[in-house]
Amino acid sequence: MAKGMGRRPKVDLDSGVEDVTLLVLEWLGEQGVGAMIRVDAERMRDGQPAWTFAASGGPLDGGMRADGASVAECMGTALLRLREAGLSVPF
Repeated sequence: MAKGMGRRPKVDLDSGVEDVTLLVLEWLGEQGVGAMIRVDAERMRDGQPAWTFAASGGPLDGGMRADGASVAECMGTALLRLREAGLSVPF
């Protein structure tokens, strides 16, 4: 099966991940990874997942992106993908 295909990972929306988002970004920067989170007002208006996390550089092979309807969904998915890429994010 191709990378990125198949079942979607289960994200714990009650984990409080949105509370540590800035700490995650700071930790990634310390690892040499450039990362950002943003909200797209147009996608929000259209009822689409408006939150995007993007990261690249450092130990990541290429870039990665995660989208979600909320900060918790977006960052939960991002943390799962970062861990799958070999980054043991300590939050």
